[in-house]
Formats: sequence, C-alpha cells, structure tokens
Amino acid sequence: MANDNQNQVLDENTDVLDGDKTAVKRVRKAKPKAAEGGSTASLFGIEPYQPKKNEEYMSDGQLEHFRKILQAWKAELMSEVDRTLNTMQDESTALPDVNDRATQEEEFAIELRTRDRERKLIRKIEQSLEDIKSGDYGYCETCGIEIGLRRLEARPTATQCIDCKTLAEIKEKQNNG
Repeated sequence: MANDNQNQVLDENTDVLDGDKTAVKRVRKAKPKAAEGGSTASLFGIEPYQPKKNEEYMSDGQLEHFRKILQAWKAELMSEVDRTLNTMQDESTALPDVNDRATQEEEFAIELRTRDRERKLIRKIEQSLEDIKSGDYGYCETCGIEIGLRRLEARPTATQCIDCKTLAEIKEKQNNG
C-alpha cells in the first residue's frame, strides 16, 4: 500500500543494477498543486496572505495575519516546553542500570538544548509581536526597506530584507571562516 503511494508519478527510465535483470524505476515526487497565489504552504493552519489589489504594505489585514502566525507559533513552542517538563518529571526515576541512566541523561540533555533554542526563538517571536504594535514590523532594521510578504511568510521573525541578510551572512562567513 505504501509502495503504491511512492510510485504515483514515475519516470519512464529504468536502470539495471550490476548485471542483475531487476529493473528499478526512478521515483519522482508528485508536486503539490499550487493555490492561486503560487504558494501551497499553510503555517499553523493559517493560509498564506493574499494581498488585495493596490493594498498598502503592512496594512491592518497583513499585520493581523502575521500576528496570528506569531501567536500560534509561540503557543506551539510553549506547549512543547510543557510537554518536555512533564516528560522529564515523569521519566526522572533512578534507573538501576548505568547504561540506561546514561541514555536517559543524554536524552534529557538533547531535549534541554532543543528547548534552549526554542526559548531564544520565543524571544524573537515576542520582539516581532512588539514590532507589530510599534509599527516597525515588516521593514528591514538595517536599511529600512520592505522585507516582503513572501519572506515574512517563510520566516515571520525576519528583521532584515534578503539583500541585507545575505550581506550580513557573507561578512559573518568572512570573519569566522
């Protein structure tokens, strides 16, 4: 059954492996059908924003759209924090086997590192929500131009336009490389 799903779209090419007469079909993933705006992704169940004709950049509708995305993202991260806390409390029993204890400690350490990264992301989300309130959201903090709706859809916490971010990454690579 799963194999049927994988072979929905096939190339007409076949390969012969090491003289074996077994033919292998190359599988090409089916492309999702694009919605009218050219985007198919929905973030947290929120469809991508479709700007209206002659709509001003960062209008009230756009700001509300990104506020919803940011709040949903933050809520999801906070629920992960709660889940981790509950898991660690439930599984914090002293295991008699040293190897089992070591494995558990390593799993906890990985989980805590992940939560630390998410804690930093929550701060960025909160900063983006503050920027929405102050009217600075959607504009590059370096040069002041519009970041762009599609970039913000991909990364709602973006604070730089693509040109400034690319330049900053090149500089960082030169300094650290």
